[in-house]
Amino acid sequence: MSATELLTTPLNALHIELGARMVPFAGYSMPVQYKSGLMAEHLHTRTQAGLFDVSHMGQLQLIGPDAAAALESLMPVDVIDLPVGRQRYGLLLNDEGGVIDDLMFFNQGNDTLFLIVNGACKVGDIAHIQARIGGRCQVMTMPTQGLLALQGPQAVTALSRLVPGVEKLVFMSGGSFDWNGAALFITRSGYTGEDGFEISVPGDRAEALARALLAQPEVAPIGLGARNSLRLEAGLCLYGNDIDTRTTPPEAALNWAIQKVRRTGGARAGGFPGADLVLAQIDDPASLTRKRVGLVALERVPVREHTELHSLDGQKVGQVTSGLLGPSVDKPIALGYLPPQLAAVGTRVNAMVRGKAVPMEVAPTPFLPPRYYRG
Repeated sequence: MSATELLTTPLNALHIELGARMVPFAGYSMPVQYKSGLMAEHLHTRTQAGLFDVSHMGQLQLIGPDAAAALESLMPVDVIDLPVGRQRYGLLLNDEGGVIDDLMFFNQGNDTLFLIVNGACKVGDIAHIQARIGGRCQVMTMPTQGLLALQGPQAVTALSRLVPGVEKLVFMSGGSFDWNGAALFITRSGYTGEDGFEISVPGDRAEALARALLAQPEVAPIGLGARNSLRLEAGLCLYGNDIDTRTTPPEAALNWAIQKVRRTGGARAGGFPGADLVLAQIDDPASLTRKRVGLVALERVPVREHTELHSLDGQKVGQVTSGLLGPSVDKPIALGYLPPQLAAVGTRVNAMVRGKAVPMEVAPTPFLPPRYYRG
C-alpha cells in the first residue's frame, strides 16, 4: 500500500509537526516513534505519562434490549451480567474456536454496549457482528471518533486537571465526561500494564485535546514502537502475532477470560462459536498440542518473532510470536508457543537466532507487575 493510499487519523498533522517517524500500520499512517526514540518513550510512560494515538482502532455500539445476549452468543465471556459502568475483555471466535479478534466491551446502560476492536480487524469484525447478530440489535459504527490512550503513573494527575472526576474511576470502569463542550467517553484501562485511560473523543476535537494533554508537564507523545514493548512487558497478546484465527483461547492461555458461567452447567454454558472444542480443551488440558508461554533469554540477545524454538536435544518444538529487549526489565523477553510438556515455568529451550542457539527459560507473565488502579 502506497503512502497516498494510507488512511490517516485526526492527529496526523500533529504527529508530523512533532517529528514522528510515520509507518504503515493496519492500513493507516501511524507514528512508530518520535525524536526521543523508543527507549526514552517507553521509560517515560513507565515513570510519568505517555499519550498514544489509537484512533485507528474500531469503535462501535450495539444497541437494543437483546444486545448483551446477542454479543454473548459470539464470545465465550459473560456479557449479560456485566454491570453498567464496567468494562471487560472479550474474544470473538470462529466456528473452529479460533480467535477472530480480541476486544474490549463496556456496558453503557440503556441497552447499549460500547466496543473497541483492533484496527487491522475492524472491517471484518463489524461485518461478522452484523451478519451474526445484526437482526437482534442495532450495530452502530463510530468512524468519526478519535481514540487517545494516556498511560503511566502520572496519567491521572495530568488528565484530572483537564477533566475533573476521572480520578474517581477504577480499573475497567468508565463514564461520560465533558471537556470544553466536547463529549468524551473515558475508561480507566489500557495496553501497557500501567494505570491509565482510554479516551473516545469526536474526531474534530481530538487534536485540541491531544495538544491540551501534551501541554501537561508529565505528558509526552509515544509511538507504536514503545506501545509494543510496553504491552509485551505486561504479558499482553498482540493480535496477529500471539493470537489469530488458528489459535484457541486455551492454547493462548486465555482461560482466565472465560467466566465460569460460560464454562460449566447452567443455560449459559457453551453456546458460542467453537464451544465444543474450546470447552473440551479447558476440561482436558492434556488434549492441547501447544500453549502460549512467557520466555526470558539467558544471554543478552534479543529474540524476535518467528524465531524457532528447539528442545535441548535439537528438535524444533515451537516458535516465538513476540520478542524484544524489555527496556524496563532490561533483559530479552518473548511470548511463544511450546508443547504443554515444555510449558512449565523454569523449562529450558533454545531459540535459534541466525543459526546460533540462544538459551531461554519459560517464565511467568507478566514480566513486570501491573500497576492498575483498583481503588
